[in-house]
This record gives sequence, C-alpha cells and structure tokens, in this order.
Amino acid sequence: MRKALIPLALSVVLSACAMTEQAAQTPVPAAKADIQVTAPVRDASGHPALEQIMSDPQWIARSPEQAFIGADGQTYFWQQREKSALYDLMTIKGGQVQKVADADRYLHVAGGVWQGQRYAYIFEGNLYLAEGGKVRQLTASADRDANPQFLQDGRIAFQRGQAFYALDPANGLVRLLAELKNGKAPVKVKEPKGYLAEEQHKLIKWVAQNHDKKKARVAEEEKLQAANPTANPEPFYLGEGRRLVEMSLSKDGKHLVLVSEADQKDRSDTDVMPNYLGDSGEVEVRKVRQRVADWQPNPQVFVLIDLASRKETELKLADLPGIDTDPLAKVRAENRKAGFKVDDFKGPRAVQLMQDWGWSQSAIQWSDSGKLALLLEAQDNKDRWLVTADLDSGKLATQHRLHDDAWVNYDFNDFGWLKDDSLWYQSEESGYSHLYLKPWGAKARALTKGAFEVSEPVLSKDEKSFFFKANVKHPGIYEIYKLDIASGTQQALTDLDGMTDYVLSPDQKTLLLTHSKVLNPPELYSLSAAGGQPKQLTHTVTDAFAKSPWTAPKIVAVPSSHGQQPVYAKVYLPKDFDPAKQYPAVVFNHGAGYLQEVHLGWSGYFREFMFSSLLTTKGYVVLDMDYRASKGYGRDWRTAIYRQMGTPEVEDLQDGVNYLASHFGVDKGRVGTFGGSYGGFLTFMSMYTAPDLFKAGAALRPVADWSHYNAPYTSNILNLPGNDPLGYQRSSPIYHAQNLKGQLLIMSGILDDNVFFQDSVRMVQHLIELHKTNHFSMAPYPVEPHGFREPSSWLDEYQRILNLMDANLK
Repeated sequence: MRKALIPLALSVVLSACAMTEQAAQTPVPAAKADIQVTAPVRDASGHPALEQIMSDPQWIARSPEQAFIGADGQTYFWQQREKSALYDLMTIKGGQVQKVADADRYLHVAGGVWQGQRYAYIFEGNLYLAEGGKVRQLTASADRDANPQFLQDGRIAFQRGQAFYALDPANGLVRLLAELKNGKAPVKVKEPKGYLAEEQHKLIKWVAQNHDKKKARVAEEEKLQAANPTANPEPFYLGEGRRLVEMSLSKDGKHLVLVSEADQKDRSDTDVMPNYLGDSGEVEVRKVRQRVADWQPNPQVFVLIDLASRKETELKLADLPGIDTDPLAKVRAENRKAGFKVDDFKGPRAVQLMQDWGWSQSAIQWSDSGKLALLLEAQDNKDRWLVTADLDSGKLATQHRLHDDAWVNYDFNDFGWLKDDSLWYQSEESGYSHLYLKPWGAKARALTKGAFEVSEPVLSKDEKSFFFKANVKHPGIYEIYKLDIASGTQQALTDLDGMTDYVLSPDQKTLLLTHSKVLNPPELYSLSAAGGQPKQLTHTVTDAFAKSPWTAPKIVAVPSSHGQQPVYAKVYLPKDFDPAKQYPAVVFNHGAGYLQEVHLGWSGYFREFMFSSLLTTKGYVVLDMDYRASKGYGRDWRTAIYRQMGTPEVEDLQDGVNYLASHFGVDKGRVGTFGGSYGGFLTFMSMYTAPDLFKAGAALRPVADWSHYNAPYTSNILNLPGNDPLGYQRSSPIYHAQNLKGQLLIMSGILDDNVFFQDSVRMVQHLIELHKTNHFSMAPYPVEPHGFREPSSWLDEYQRILNLMDANLK
C-alpha cells in the first residue's frame, strides 16, 4: 500500500522535502503540539467561530490513522490520545475499540513479509517471526535491522547497515551473506612501484624475501578462507567517493544488486536556515535541502554480483532506448533564440532508480525463478524504463518504455512479477494511469481502460485478480475494485460515494476501508473481499463538530475556455443565497499543485473547509478549484503546466470567477483569493499576471522564485535552470511583480524548510524596489515550519486573511 508523500506540501500535512524510506514497521505518528480542548466557541449565527476552527483538531475527531490488519487478522490503528500529543495503538475486539498494552505493541506490526503462514517483520530495529499463533524475537542488538525477506530455502534475510544476513529460524544461526564497504578495496600486499622501489627489491634480498613471505601468508589465508565453509565472506567495495543508494538480494540469496552514486559536495555552509527562537537564546543554524539551481545530474551505477563466484558485472545502460538522444533539444533552441545561454547536451543521459514518492516497494524486483527487473528513470524526467537483466552478461532488455515530453509522473509506478515470469506494471501511456500485463517474451496488454485513474494495485495471492482504487464513477469519487485478469471483468467492491482507501487482510478475505465524505472525517469500515455491505468499525467524530451548521459545497464542472475538459470545483453559498443579489467572493487555491482537492471525501484542508463555511455566514461565495496541474484528471491535465507554471492555472481561475458571476451573482469587482504553498504561488501569479482578477490576495508560504525550490519537484516541470531559464522566468512570480494592483498579504513561517522564508524576503524587497508600498504587507511566523503547528499561528493567519477580505471586498 502507499503512503502519502506530497510535493510542495499541503499546509496541513508534511513537507515535500521529507522524502523518507517507509519504515518496515508501523511508525508511531509524530507527536503534535500540546492540546487544549475547550468548550465550542460559536459566533452569533451559531456557526463555529474562527477561534474554534483554528483550534486543535481534536475537537473535530480523533480519527484513526495508519490502519492495518495484523498477522492475527485483527484490526489495528493509531489514535491520538485525548487531550494529549501522544498516540496509542488501538484494536477492535467484540465491536469495542481498545488500547493495545504498550508492552504488546511488538506483537502487532504492519509492513512485514509473508511466506505461507509465516510473517517476518521489524520492530524497533529487531527481527521477529509470527508463526502458528506465536511470535518469536529472532534478533536483539544495538544494530538496526531492516528489510526482511524470506529466502526460498526458508531462511529469513535482513539488512543490517550495508550488509545482508540470513537467519535460520530452526536453529537461530545468523550467517553473513554479503557485506559492502565504502572506498577502495585495501591492497593486502603492495607490489613495488617506481624506480626506487623496484631497485630496492633488486638490490636488498631481505626486502624481496620479506615481500615474498607476505604474499605467501596472504595466499595461505585466502586458501584457508575458501576452504572454511563457516567463514564470513570477504566484503565488497563501492569505490572511492561513492555512496550506497540501494542493495537488493535475490530470493535464492545467490545474487546481489548494488546501486551507488558519487558523494555529493558538502554544502553545509550554504544550505542553511536560521532559527531565531532556539533554546539557547542564540541564533541557531539548521541544515536544509539543496536548491534546484545548485543541483547537478548524478548518474547511478548498477552492479550485479554473483555471491558464490564473487563476479561483479556492471549493468549496461547503453542499450536503453533514447539514452543518447537529447529530449530538450527544442527547449535549448528556444532558449538560445530568446537570448539565453544554456548548457550543452552531454550524453549519455544520467539514469537512476525510479523514485515514486508514495512507494512502499523497491524499484528492484526479483522473480521466484531468479529473473531481475528494475524500474529506471532518466534524471531529466522524460523517460521511464522497465528492464530485465541478464544475470551473466549484465545486458538489459527493455520490457517497456514510458516517454513523456513533459515529465514522467512520480506516481503510478507500481510493478512486479507473476509466478509465470509475466510482468505487471502501471503506466500513463493512454493518458490515464492503468494496469498492464506483459507475459515473458510477448506483447503487453492493458488490463484496465478508461478516463479514470487506477492506483494502489494489489495482486491476489492466486494471481487471478487485482484489487485497486479508482475514480471510475466521477473524478472526485474513489471506490475499491477487483479485476479478473483472465476476463478483464471489473467489479466494484464499494459504492460509498466519497473518498475510500483500503488495506487487504493477510488472507485477502477482508478489506479494511478508511472512508470519508465532505462533512464526515475518516472512519474505519470492514468489508468482505467479495463485496457486500461495509460495517463501520469506528465512530470518532465529536457531537460538537457533527451538530455544527456547516455549509456543504456544491461540486460543479466549470466549462473551460482553454479545452474540452471542464474544471471541477467546489462552490460554497450563503444559507440565504438569493440569485438576484450581488455577492463578494473568495477563491481558495489548494497547495501541492499535483493534488486533488475537489472530491467527495474529507479534505486534507479541513481548516480551509471550515473557514470557507464561515465565510458564507458573512455573505461570501467561496470557490475552490482543481485547476490544471491537479491530480485525478489524467496525464494531460497534470502536464498542462509544463514550462509555464501559473499560466494555465490562472486561466482556470479566470474561468471560475466568470462562472461565479454568471451562475451565482458574484460581483467580479469584489473577488479575493488566498492559498498556501503552491496555492500561495498561485496567489502571487494571479495578482501579478491577471492584476484585475482579484482585488485582494493572501499568499501563505508562497514560492516566489522556482529556482530556489527543490530539484525533484521543480525540475520535473521546468527542467533545470541551466537548460531552460526561459521556463523559470515565465513561471516565477518575482519576474511579474511589477503588475501588482490589488492588496497583497504575504505570510510565511521563518522555520519553513520546504518553501524557504527567503522566498518571501526576496519578494518583499523586490516589491519595495518596485514602489508597491501601498499594495502589500507581510506577517512572519517565527516558530512555524511549512505546515503550521500552533493553533495561535493558525488563528492569527486566518484572522488576517478575514480582515483582508472584509476590508477590500465588502
């Protein structure tokens, strides 16, 4: 299953830059700020007041998080403790939610691996085995074990640092399979080199004899090592100046794949951020990520090792289709014609393991029969190759190539083997994410088709079907489906009309659903894998929230003036809406860019949902759009912003405002906008490139200059600054600020390690130099990162937004 790692993160979620490996155990959710839950605060209309909306969300619900079905078949989930920042592991027994005793947490861990009825997993850095209803701890050390896998002979392999070990559960013996060390292999006996050394060995017998003794001693040690079946194998070496990216062991334990790249230059003096309110009272310096303008391609090297013969074979990338072709030739030519100096193409193109930001799997997959498949991507983001490797020669065979003139998606990249050596994979080649099956030596065929997105595929144990999540009925409705591979028959297992995620039980007989609706935060449901009526397992929503008079949004399809596909949006109307009247309006811009906000489930922007509802009580109409670049609408919707971030989105916002004016009585002269992160960027771009569209705008944690954002996200869409400066100038708000007419409020956290506070500082100085004194103001938040944590900061921020709108739109 996937985890959500969102680029240019939501104002209510995690930073985009925290692209960490998924742990091999269910982690305890991060502790939050201290909780202060008070009696509900309501305004004169009975609607929750702003102070209530921006208070700690425990007053809404203590929703289940990171739910899973354990090896014992029981449901488990994490829940924040009432009036506390801490979390407890919970289970459901006899229909009742119960806390799992702290001493029993190690018995119930997700993220492990199965072999028949045996389940191996990691808890707090040690290896465990569940079998026959019993759990055994197999390792106990100060080292951190990870990545357990069952070998075909029944042993359990695991990674410890840069080494693989195999443990025999029958006798507890742990044997080293392979160890990797950094640097060059040490020379055991140095041969004389150079004139002086060679002459020394010729002239001084003692030197020559001593050298021969060393060689003989080393040779004898190597002979004894080879003859000893219990000896540890000699380590392998990465080479000077290289770091390990990933290592993968075959299912028979006989082969190892090593992926490495060159060490990066130390940038500890430049990639930093100040903290003015640290514990010491001094200005503290924190390390932050590199900017895209400083990033350079760093090709990875793939080495296949036969552990018995110790033969090392570098996988040959030269045969990858398009590896020597410049996909940016036209882009470079356009930039040069416009007068920009750009980097020359230097082939072959740099390649790396595919990086899917939502993955829990590896980009290296071994079949039961010993075949090796890798999912590779070009670091210029234009190609993805699914390849298989010949274990003797290292030659790669491309099984599928996905090319995109814009960028290959960092989502929808799941793939794997079937027992008959067929490969299955996801691809956007049709324009939408779908499933494909490629029998060995034959052509691939599409398993799913249509204008909808397939995600989270899980192959059944009998390999006859797939479970997956998709928005078949409507772009904003996600249900769970089961696909029969042979017939292509697709069965909807749920019909809940909202946002539904799932976890499949170990025996694949039960689905654990996390379901929500626009006005209902997530709850857990149980459903038979054959379908039927789901049973609700949790009820965590408070009466204070459930009984509040929220304004539910209408989902509308706004006709686009720039394409046939409509722009889906949420519209919030005042309770006493009169189409004959004229209303002011506020447009909310969601963050992340590639994110879906207009769906029928609970929004990650729950504060903004409640704020939108509050605005309707004050006489505003509110619009919330899934502008082009948003998720859920296919490849072309996603890539419409290629090399022109902010242009299609602002065009869609213009269509949205016109739609409000023609359908909901909105006065086009009294419209404001706000948003955070990517939404803050769009506030900048709309206020600068369409200066008559909005009378006021609030830009929260906004990107001002894309060359200062991170490489993986930005270079997907704009290439690299050295290759496409035109795209950066076209897309960065700081180059368009001279057009500002309305009232602009800029708000940023000083500890933002995602969109740096420096972005706002540079923009403010630029506006000062443009003499925009009467058109902007700024509010910094000294203790806040990208996603605000303190209720006091949330309240201050949104009170300022409300004041801005009231002052300019009423």
